Amino acid sequence: MRLIDSILDKSSKKWYSWVVCFMTICESIFLFIPPEVFMTPAIVANKRRTVPVTVAAAVGSVIGGAIAYAIGYWLFDSVGIWLIEHFATMEKFLYTKDMFTQYGILIIILTAVTPIPYKLLAICAGFMKYPLFIFLLVSAIFRTGRFGIIGFLLWKFQEKANELVKKYSLQITIGAIVFALLGLGILYLI
Repeated sequence: MRLIDSILDKSSKKWYSWVVCFMTICESIFLFIPPEVFMTPAIVANKRRTVPVTVAAAVGSVIGGAIAYAIGYWLFDSVGIWLIEHFATMEKFLYTKDMFTQYGILIIILTAVTPIPYKLLAICAGFMKYPLFIFLLVSAIFRTGRFGIIGFLLWKFQEKANELVKKYSLQITIGAIVFALLGLGILYLI
């Protein structure tokens, strides 16, 4: 319980929004932990942190998406291939490329709101020279919407969430990891 109280105490501080932003940038490039994992403690600890934390996640997502796009655009032969080989397979990347060519914006929306790894799509978009403005705009709208819904639900049910986080912290952490692995599993099956 002391660990949970310590996490909730630290996450209620103003500077924690920067942590959320940074971790969401990392999630958009290489990390497989959903941003909601970083958003939840701050909102549960302090209801007034909902908007700053949600905005931090949205901004971090756009910045991370732009970096992943740049990797695909300029560094595909080195960093892009390394990321794909370590976090997916080239076959999955080529499949994503084909799906992206066929469905474009729909694929951006799908990866923005589901556990399908957004980073793979962002690298693919850069590699394919997909229009950056459209990619970032659609990503920003739907990823912000996703974070906004989570933020609103946590804000609305903050008291109950606080009780649940304290009571089921281990199960929630395991659930978040399972959620991330589900995204990898979906990518694997595609």
